[in-house]
Amino acid sequence: MSISNTANNVCAIAFDNFTLTLLDQRALPQQEIYIDYTDAHTVALAITDMVVRGAPAIGITAAYGIVLAAYSQRDQPTLDLSPVFEQLSNSRPTAVNLFWALEKMKQTLNDCEHVSTSQKIEALLAQAQNIHQQDIVNNQIMGKLGASLIEHDSEVYTHCNAGALATGGFGTALGVIRCAVSEGKVNQVYAGETRPWLQGARLTAWELMRDNIPVCLSSEGAAGQLLRKGNIKWIIVGADRIAANGDVANKIGTYNLAVLAKHHNVKFMVVAPCSTFDLNIHNGHDIPIEDRAASELTHLQGAQIAPENCAAINPSFDVTPNELIDAIICEKGILRPPFSQNILNTIPH
Repeated sequence: MSISNTANNVCAIAFDNFTLTLLDQRALPQQEIYIDYTDAHTVALAITDMVVRGAPAIGITAAYGIVLAAYSQRDQPTLDLSPVFEQLSNSRPTAVNLFWALEKMKQTLNDCEHVSTSQKIEALLAQAQNIHQQDIVNNQIMGKLGASLIEHDSEVYTHCNAGALATGGFGTALGVIRCAVSEGKVNQVYAGETRPWLQGARLTAWELMRDNIPVCLSSEGAAGQLLRKGNIKWIIVGADRIAANGDVANKIGTYNLAVLAKHHNVKFMVVAPCSTFDLNIHNGHDIPIEDRAASELTHLQGAQIAPENCAAINPSFDVTPNELIDAIICEKGILRPPFSQNILNTIPH
């Protein structure tokens, strides 16, 4: 069975005949390069090296990595997948969807403990495909829910890339924007460039342009001036982990936007599936934040842009406090303050 996503012109993850195919997001927008993977070790490297990125997409990719590891042991009487689970768990620390998906795969393995190796592989494959397909369905549900909050004749701003490239398909934040555009509610999207990896410039602008959605690129520093003009009604972002109280970890720069939005009376929406919520973490202070190499900041596509030996900090994510958020959209509904109680009442646990 082959599964691809449902955004009109974007397919970032596909799995067929025990081969995982990923669109190399490091090469966009200059090149569309698809890489085939047949072993879990290189899948883990693909996650770490950001061939694939975005919390839901990372979880889906890791699930398929487990399938590939199991398939490589198809001639063995038993499966030994513990090292693979550990390697994939260590590939990116902040995106909780990764651990959620791996836990689903572990449970599947436990549930078929007494069947043959081939039957275990079939069960793992079915689970990975279900995780992938359900993510697409969830995105479409969230898209409609989020779009219901947007007024007609709106301009919106988004950060990083929370579209088909970052999910199984359609997108979280961009799923809302896609629905709102199709309903005639949004006439302009602003995409923040999102340093240092420039996901907004390289990925979001590319993705929206392919779907003929009006998008205008904004530098990070221009966001305040854009909001000051008063035309933008919503800032819409995805999430990599949401604490039990509604604090949200997302791509670095999200917190800045939320503060600006509050000052300018612009509404702030977070869009993420239930698998992004971590009810074991009470608040954002306890969310692990990934620190990446300083070279990502001091160099741009291999070219040095800072002085030699310049020190740099490079946190990949920041935490937006729940009091700066107007709505969190998941497939179970629209969550509003007070988030602690509404998350507890809505999110499975």
